[in-house]
Amino acid sequence: ETEARQVPPSPPCSPAVPQWCATLNIHRGEATCYSPRGSSYRSSLGTRCELSCTRGYRLVGPSAVQCLPNRHWSGMAYCRQIRCHVLPAVLRGSYVCSAGVQMDSRCDYTCLPGYQLEGDRSRICMEDGHWSGSEPICVDMEPPKIRCPDSRERIAEPGKLTATVYWDPPRVRDSADGVIKRVMLRGPEPGSEFPEGEHVIRYTAHDQAYNRASCKFRIRVQVRRCPVLKPPQNGYISCTSDGNNYGATCEYLCDGGYERQGTSLRVCQSTQQWTGSQPLCAPMQINTDMSSAASLLDQFHEKRRLFVISAPDPSNRYYKMQTSMLQQAACGLDLRHVTTVELVGQPPHEVGRIREHRLSLGIIEELRRFLHLTRSHFNAVLLDKAGTDRERYIAPVSPDELFVLIDTYLLSEREAARRAQSGDPCE
Repeated sequence: ETEARQVPPSPPCSPAVPQWCATLNIHRGEATCYSPRGSSYRSSLGTRCELSCTRGYRLVGPSAVQCLPNRHWSGMAYCRQIRCHVLPAVLRGSYVCSAGVQMDSRCDYTCLPGYQLEGDRSRICMEDGHWSGSEPICVDMEPPKIRCPDSRERIAEPGKLTATVYWDPPRVRDSADGVIKRVMLRGPEPGSEFPEGEHVIRYTAHDQAYNRASCKFRIRVQVRRCPVLKPPQNGYISCTSDGNNYGATCEYLCDGGYERQGTSLRVCQSTQQWTGSQPLCAPMQINTDMSSAASLLDQFHEKRRLFVISAPDPSNRYYKMQTSMLQQAACGLDLRHVTTVELVGQPPHEVGRIREHRLSLGIIEELRRFLHLTRSHFNAVLLDKAGTDRERYIAPVSPDELFVLIDTYLLSEREAARRAQSGDPCE
């Protein structure tokens, strides 16, 4: 910074303009002088000069001086360059200035990738030595990048209505500092069992600045199904799993008094077709031409209950009363799968029959021994479907009493359920 210099006065022999004070010369500045003796007398006694600096410089010292009788100016001044303070560094950013810290220098700010500038984008060094605006900051405004796995479709496993589905966690990165605070999953974990239908899995990632990004993918579980099987006439179906899904097994069963003709089990395959073909439930064929009472009874095993009546002769009043009551209750007996066996009379005229089928004398004898039935008076015995002796009567039994016993103690769970479902068709 240069002071105003004083040039020594001219020698006495110089031309007419007298110089009293030294000529003012301000480096980077200017002196505008007014002399009481006119404009030619710029350094004569009493001359007053106003001092100023060129743009970018500031005057240090008095702004006006006078030429005094002691041949000196009343004061001294100089022009100092206007400079602003050095701008502080920006966290996660930088700036570039056009002319350092000089006046009119413009500094432009930028942020690192992944960060955004908040505040003034540029600042200018002003005449007062201060920067315009205020200090900006670099903020992480950009959400993280998250990519979910692809959507997928799965077939339910055999015999199940679900599929176990695995996947890799999503790929997540943050464009700013690379730090991911947390990744949240909305939905079941990988390796979970998913039921039939469509399921949406969402992931949300948060970076350090709590910006968040989400992604989602779908899981579709398909249950392969076969056509729904119809129960056979006079029978029913018992199925595993959901009844018609891939891997389900259906067993065909016939009502009491009917026998299955054809396959007993069918399986739903992945081709959505059943194995085998539909069997029939045909009326049970009673074969009385058997070699023993045991083989005769085996025909009824798990199909029918037997009510065996023994009477000394056909005119026995108990026998007549019992058969007449049973004839009137034929529907109820059939509904409960009861077949009547009659053993009537004395040898050699003894008769054994199941409906119109006649039994041989040898089988009659075996049945009597096996069931301990005497020929001397009326007696009756009720056998369950396993052939077990369940109740004995020495006088006729009313059908209602018989039905209460069967409905309360002898019906299987499945029979009871079917009875409840279909009501009483005999009414």
